[in-house]
Amino acid sequence: MANILVAPSSLDGIDGDFVHVLKKAGHQLVFHKKGEQLNEEEIIHWLGKVDAVLAGSEPYSAKVLQTAPKLKAIARVGVGYDAVDLNAATANKTIVTITPGTNHGAVAEHAFCLILALAKKLVVQHKAMEAGKFPRGTNFPVRGKVLGIAGLGRAGKALATRALAFEMKVIAFEPFPDQEFLKKHSIPLVSLDEILGQSDYLSLHMPYSKESHHFINKNTLAKMKPTAFVVNTSRGGVINTVDLQEALEKGVIAGAGLDVFEIEPPGKLPIFSSEKVVLTPHEAGVDIQSRDDMALSAAHALIDIFNGRWPEDKVVNKELKDRL
Repeated sequence: MANILVAPSSLDGIDGDFVHVLKKAGHQLVFHKKGEQLNEEEIIHWLGKVDAVLAGSEPYSAKVLQTAPKLKAIARVGVGYDAVDLNAATANKTIVTITPGTNHGAVAEHAFCLILALAKKLVVQHKAMEAGKFPRGTNFPVRGKVLGIAGLGRAGKALATRALAFEMKVIAFEPFPDQEFLKKHSIPLVSLDEILGQSDYLSLHMPYSKESHHFINKNTLAKMKPTAFVVNTSRGGVINTVDLQEALEKGVIAGAGLDVFEIEPPGKLPIFSSEKVVLTPHEAGVDIQSRDDMALSAAHALIDIFNGRWPEDKVVNKELKDRL
């Protein structure tokens, strides 16, 4: 019925449920087998062969989309869509979908993993042991410490419950708060200045937008404790990486855990050489369970679209509903 490119390298060669439901619906799957994220030129090559795409974090820019006038849908395997030029997709009449409610648990676990790795100096100690040293010393606790969560959506809430289990004090900065959740877990809602000034660990969970662009910058970093850590598993653009690097070099804050970057793949950035940083390659939301859940959700979105049904809760550019 339709040829569908499976773009995320994490799905390459996986015989998951998403494969079976798409094939059962009569669709043909195309795997690129590169083993890593596609770049613009590679996407352009593959989109010329397909009707829709199960998309990862590869860039769907205006340049890419103008070469694929018949592309019916981009089904993101995830909840963010900043890698898609939404205006260009809408102008191209390409429906863009996401998979809400599928990976917040994975993101929360990964964010807490970064918090623990920073607190317990795991990377520094591992490298020292690897070099034949035995660097016994002190590290930092999380119990009794303040975790500030900036963005209390699904992932932020999931992190909050995990942090409370570790006896942390949780505070939140959120413009559209779930008051019932805050009351249930006794989490105070605080101002921007308060979350910056009070947090021992600050975890970012806001979507990327004009308002959140470089949310963490020279000015906001200056308001944090010199012993504080910042963790980002949301979107790379919410941190000014140059300002963060300078803050780490000057001891403005103690460290950072980064899973996302403004440009991906980022290459080797100067900040990567710092012992105060723990890095992962944008995989917070992609454990085995969430990967399968997201892929299946995206697959069902494509099945709906090609069957003339509108997956209302998943579509981003809802103005294209009449395209069906």
